[in-house]
Amino acid sequence: MQEHLRQKQMKLNQPGHDFYTSRGTHVYFKNQLKNPDISPEAVVASVEEKIPDHLLSEMEMIIIGHFKEFEERYISAFYKDGILHISNVQESEEDLIDDIVHEIAHSIETPYGYEIYADQRIKSEFLQKRGLLYNKLNALGYKAPKSWFTNTEYDEDFDNFLFQTVGRDKLRMICTGLFINAYAATSLREYFATGFTDFYLYANKTLLKTISPLLAQKLFFLHDIKNLDESI
Repeated sequence: MQEHLRQKQMKLNQPGHDFYTSRGTHVYFKNQLKNPDISPEAVVASVEEKIPDHLLSEMEMIIIGHFKEFEERYISAFYKDGILHISNVQESEEDLIDDIVHEIAHSIETPYGYEIYADQRIKSEFLQKRGLLYNKLNALGYKAPKSWFTNTEYDEDFDNFLFQTVGRDKLRMICTGLFINAYAATSLREYFATGFTDFYLYANKTLLKTISPLLAQKLFFLHDIKNLDESI
């Protein structure tokens, strides 16, 4: 009996073995992480420590592995029906943390969508930045329909224009001081999610407050559950 328990414990301690966190989140491995130096237990524990529990309410399960959506949509993570789908190809623990926190941001858009978007403040800030981005790109000779810049939803053609026609490196430079990162320019939802990620992964909020003050205010509001209780 003792030998059986010892073998079972050794199996549980093996890297990449399914586990539950202290708050009950199930972490399941569809495929093993490619980088053996990453500790998924440490990563998920770090995430759950950084983010208040009320903003983790929709995260029931994390599945790490490879999914066809990654190739179809050129992404490394997505959220659907209480499950965070995260790529098993990660360069570092920091990259894995980033992907998980980003998808947690998308997970709260359903329960807190009204609080996030109803007052239109984030949308207004986002569209103002999109207008400035249009002017910058136009001045550099990158021509694109203005309708792309006024559409707050994700658009694959617009994404291809930004990251393939303009290019990642040049786009990153153009977006410096305008968006927290280049991906934030792709849609209103990504503007929120990238801000959320920055808010919880970096102790110094100065850059976020400087670049996206209205988004920063919204994130401070969401962080305190008392504000959400009072808004119900």
